[in-house]
Amino acid sequence: MRRAVEALDLPVWDCVSGLSRGPGHRNVMAHIDSEVKEECLREDLKFYFMNPCEKYRARHQIPWKLGLQILKILMVTTQLVRFGLSNQLVVAFKEDSTVAFKHLFLKGYSGIDEDDYSCSVYTQEDTYESIFFAINQYHHLKNITLGTVAYGENEDNRNGLKVCKQHYKKGTMLPSNETLNIDSDVETECIHLSLQVLSKNPQDWKNSSFFCLEFYRLLQIEISFQLKGIDLQTIRSRELPDCYVFQNRITYDNKAHSGKIKIYFDSDANIEECKVLNISGSIQKNTQYVLVFDAFVIVICLASLILCTRSIILALRLRKRFLNFFLEKYKRHVCDADQWKFINGWYVLVIISDLMTIIGSILKMEIKAKNLTNYDLCSILLGTSTLFVWVGVIRYLGYFQTYNVLILTMQASLPKVLRFCACAGMIYLGYTFCGWIVLGPYHDKVCRDNSSFHKLGTWDPYTWVFSTYLLLTLLQHTPVTSVSTHLCVGFPFLFRILKGLQDIKRKIARNQRAHFIIVRDRLKVSPVNPADHQMRNV
Repeated sequence: MRRAVEALDLPVWDCVSGLSRGPGHRNVMAHIDSEVKEECLREDLKFYFMNPCEKYRARHQIPWKLGLQILKILMVTTQLVRFGLSNQLVVAFKEDSTVAFKHLFLKGYSGIDEDDYSCSVYTQEDTYESIFFAINQYHHLKNITLGTVAYGENEDNRNGLKVCKQHYKKGTMLPSNETLNIDSDVETECIHLSLQVLSKNPQDWKNSSFFCLEFYRLLQIEISFQLKGIDLQTIRSRELPDCYVFQNRITYDNKAHSGKIKIYFDSDANIEECKVLNISGSIQKNTQYVLVFDAFVIVICLASLILCTRSIILALRLRKRFLNFFLEKYKRHVCDADQWKFINGWYVLVIISDLMTIIGSILKMEIKAKNLTNYDLCSILLGTSTLFVWVGVIRYLGYFQTYNVLILTMQASLPKVLRFCACAGMIYLGYTFCGWIVLGPYHDKVCRDNSSFHKLGTWDPYTWVFSTYLLLTLLQHTPVTSVSTHLCVGFPFLFRILKGLQDIKRKIARNQRAHFIIVRDRLKVSPVNPADHQMRNV
């Protein structure tokens, strides 16, 4: 009997030839109708829980969703790779520009950052020279830069640099007499140096009172300026170039007053729409082809979204029929676990993936047309949707017996693995917090500023052992040395014990299994004595 999944209701017979319409007739008709509905429901349930191959053999129904998902995997992956290559060019241009700016504006920059800051100075003369060097480099930027950058407007819509300094309001300090008299209120003073001012005699602005620094009160100096640039390397990939705005900040941090001023360089690159683009060649035609491909991906994902949504709606209707039938016939409610079996999680995953792909493809088309510049959001949407698409392939692997064993094993072991991770995580966090407060200030991997606590989750205590061993050899015997030694030795040793116990448990299970097989084989080949057989019968 060929039936569609949605054709789940049957017409009720209202007449049967040769039968009278008495009470017996109504009972017979009700019984027949109940049996027909039960058989129809049984067939629909059996068909719903079939895989696409079984459905095709049962009713010759073409697995449209299966073919559509295979096509979608190929197209979404191709789209992701193309966008990933474009995004790599964007990220590479930002990083290369930041490195170039550090070499241009930081005096004595070696090319390698010192910890979380770029470089540092230790004398007043070096501090003045570093500040004036950055200002002079900005003034002569057009004559020294190799990139396609030019001056931009700052927050006040003016060209030039903005120099601000923060210092304590007032105070005196005599370290020789251990005397300190200071007002802890912080004052901020700013000065704007336009290109016209910089073009005049440099001694005029260098000798101003603003640059007379009192280092015992100085907290930090910040030089901010804006540059604009165009990324021309995308033309080689037959794409339209992007226009960038770089908001640069050079910060001289003297908050510690330890005799070392740390110099930070921060560059925030934002992509903006180019006002005028006049490029000849085959770039426009290539852009049109990519937009057509992205539109086709959207159409495929819409079709997949509609089919999966339709399947979920039909499944909910079938569940409702099943619940009503079970309640009418057996006077019982179906448990929640059985009800959830009607909701196919794979369909939900595909729907989420399709929605993310559609939104990401629309953003990609706008980025390709240079109407939007949000590369990061588009990368997150396309990357996550592609992950869900490939994870959904596991459902089809479950149709093969060999792969189904692996999938069932993963499902059975997942709760135990999660419980083990929860227990191990508690031990890990305990060791990490204790190691951070005891060993952290002395360790080379730990930043010493107050904002470094968020890096706690990225630590691996197992990797502390070697570097910490070298550190402890330099320290004298103190309580910190003793506790740190126990921490660094105890953490790996604890997990080594857990691994050893797991190996012992695995060997015991293997020996028990081998012993069971030997006993079973002996029982199969052992001869049967007829006399013993007769005695057992008696």
